[in-house]
Amino acid sequence: MNVIRAKTAGFCMGVSLALQKLDTALDEATTGIGKSNDPRGRICTLGPIIHNPQVLAFYEAKGVACVRDAAELLPDDRVIIRAHGIPRQEEERVRASGARVVDATCPKVKKAQLAIARATRAGATLLLFGEADHPEVRGLVSYAHGPAHVFGSPEELAELRLDPGHTHVLASQTTQDRETFTALEAALRARFPGLTVLSTICDATRERQEEARSIASSVDVMVIVGGRQSGNTRRLADVAALSGIDTFHVESADELDAKRFAQKTRAGLTAGASTPKSLIDAAENWLTSL
Repeated sequence: MNVIRAKTAGFCMGVSLALQKLDTALDEATTGIGKSNDPRGRICTLGPIIHNPQVLAFYEAKGVACVRDAAELLPDDRVIIRAHGIPRQEEERVRASGARVVDATCPKVKKAQLAIARATRAGATLLLFGEADHPEVRGLVSYAHGPAHVFGSPEELAELRLDPGHTHVLASQTTQDRETFTALEAALRARFPGLTVLSTICDATRERQEEARSIASSVDVMVIVGGRQSGNTRRLADVAALSGIDTFHVESADELDAKRFAQKTRAGLTAGASTPKSLIDAAENWLTSL
């Protein structure tokens, strides 16, 4: 089978930086700054550092502990704040725990957090386009100084009861679809002429979605590789599926079924921003072997 592989597939800058910081912490631990398996000096992440099960398993095997709450931290721990960021109040608890903190929040996410804090400082209402249960979104909302509403679709936005006399700020989870966001902005500006709009969608997200859309228009099947918990990976699959062709979102090539590719001659391949190159290579090799 002929395979077109996206140039943008795989780790984004934010994921690469986060994993580099975790690797540095592990290197320092093995050279004398506390062993990663020593309960008095653990290397920890607060929640999964990225949304990819294979990467998480790799670091777990190296002794990295994934803790779910700041209350689990010990004073001698070294804790890496996940790439998605954490709520402001939770970060305060982490720093109060006495653990040594390494902030691996993606710079684009951190920029969005601070932009929301500035724009809502006087109490404006935040309208955030994103997944309410996503860790990045919970972090972004925590920086709002006024009321906050999270919505995942135009339909959910239409259901919100918004005060026309209040000031509103529109922002987005960094991995959302830019075309949808632009349409939401137009609709809200018609209702609230004084709307403040923050540009918080990451350029890497836009580029990946545009390339996925372009590739999908020239193939008869798409394969998207990445964790099922990864929002940006799910949106790549959504973008590809909108082209009308069969689209398969898998975490690894092991999930692919040759019978589903019968009569297919040209496949597109891309991957989420937290998908390691090895998994993308394996999927490409599987497809080209058909």
